[in-house]
Amino acid sequence: MPASVSPPRALLSAASASPVPSAASSPSAPSTASSPSAPTTSSALSAPSARFTTLLALLARRPAALAWGLAAGFAALYICVAVNRHRRGLTKAYDLGIFEQAVRAYAHGQAPIVPLKGTGYHLLGDHFHPLIAVLAPAYRAFPSPLTLVVAQALLMALAVVPLTRWAHEVAGARAALVVGCATGASWGIVRAAADDFHEIAFAVPLLAFAATALGRRRPLAAALWSLPLLLVKEDLGLTVAAVGVLIAWQARRERRRSPLPGLTLAVVGLAATVLTVLVVLPAFNPSGGFDYWQQLDGGGQGWQASLRALPLRLGWPPVKWLLLFLLAATAGFAGVRSPLLLLCVPTLAWRLLSANPHYWGVSYHYSAVLMPIALAALVDVLRRCDARRVRRALAVSALVTAVTLPLYPLHEVVMPEAWRTSPRLTETRAMLHRIPDGAAVAASNRLAAQLTGRAEVTLVCRAPVGPGPQWVAVDVRDPSVQAPCATADTARMLALYRERGYRPLVEQDGLLLLQRP
Repeated sequence: MPASVSPPRALLSAASASPVPSAASSPSAPSTASSPSAPTTSSALSAPSARFTTLLALLARRPAALAWGLAAGFAALYICVAVNRHRRGLTKAYDLGIFEQAVRAYAHGQAPIVPLKGTGYHLLGDHFHPLIAVLAPAYRAFPSPLTLVVAQALLMALAVVPLTRWAHEVAGARAALVVGCATGASWGIVRAAADDFHEIAFAVPLLAFAATALGRRRPLAAALWSLPLLLVKEDLGLTVAAVGVLIAWQARRERRRSPLPGLTLAVVGLAATVLTVLVVLPAFNPSGGFDYWQQLDGGGQGWQASLRALPLRLGWPPVKWLLLFLLAATAGFAGVRSPLLLLCVPTLAWRLLSANPHYWGVSYHYSAVLMPIALAALVDVLRRCDARRVRRALAVSALVTAVTLPLYPLHEVVMPEAWRTSPRLTETRAMLHRIPDGAAVAASNRLAAQLTGRAEVTLVCRAPVGPGPQWVAVDVRDPSVQAPCATADTARMLALYRERGYRPLVEQDGLLLLQRP
């Protein structure tokens, strides 16, 4: 690309390719021939800089190696963290257990009936995510919850590739390295990669490729990358519609193409969301409706009251400000000037308008889909900035990554205590080992995720069907027992099982194992 077209790339590439002068080549450098074993301080300090510059020069010639190398590195880190968290018993029935039961059903050619959600519950009545069925062959070969967490790690790490390569095209190797690391270590993706398994694992790389194609002015590629989002989750049809609107806007602005294809894509995306929410999901849902309407109407206040409270709900409580601030900071603040950031609007809208406080903050997995969009917006703006603004925007994004990294699970890789096996974990494993494969088990949230790969598992707080489960396994010290099962409901069901004559085989240190007589 000519320097007149992309000043940031020319400046940063020149900086990364220029050699660092050594002390020996400087006219004013003192001679060191008399003491070769005592290098000067300046030469010692310049050695790492020279090696880094040499590495950047090499990467400047091989952007694919940089992109795929970073993706492989982050995939390995995600896998380490996610697998170790499952080993430590930190994964949960909601949601790893739910998705494992669904994928296992797909792997055996069956409908995704998920006992953890209720007797005969069809998971396509909860959310519309048929794309997870593509994991069925891998699960059939490796029937384990680890198959899902490894697949999620690989999918999310894939988002690094298009953004790194695009940043390399726009601003050179240094910018590509920063953007690639900021993507892989971004707070939203790291939190999701370590948090059980969720269908949005497919959306993260698809959005990265779609946003990159939009930035490169490749409308057909953007449309093709975005269309599979319709099979990931029902709300992502609105994001597909946003992609279509941007394609139409670019066509109208450049006056070289018709905006009609983009507008058609927007209509398809909007229609897909309406169809899935109003027709498909109610058709599979046991109650015949969409379970999440009450979260969007102000928690059951009614539509009129919700409309009156709309401005307040968008900006209050202040935890919503933190979400918006971190998103803008991830884009280096400069990224807010990019039209690509508008792709975040559908996801932000339903999250901020929801009555569910879990959607408002920066925890859980809900922000993962925003990360590739924010980083794509950053790269898009770099094309129009001078070198000083490029460095400042990249520095802000890198700083956000560095500051948030210790707050999210990726740092567990270097924490010795995260790799130890506690005595209580050993007791838990021994208790679960007493449950035979194929047994019917009612379990608490975290214990259920350890059993779904080899047993028929339901939640302990749900009323039993027929004679009841053969086994009941509960960890009353599980901090996640309040959701999806209230502590009182769990206690009530345990009392019922004892009344029915279930005998305790393990009852110590908060661990309880009951067997049906």
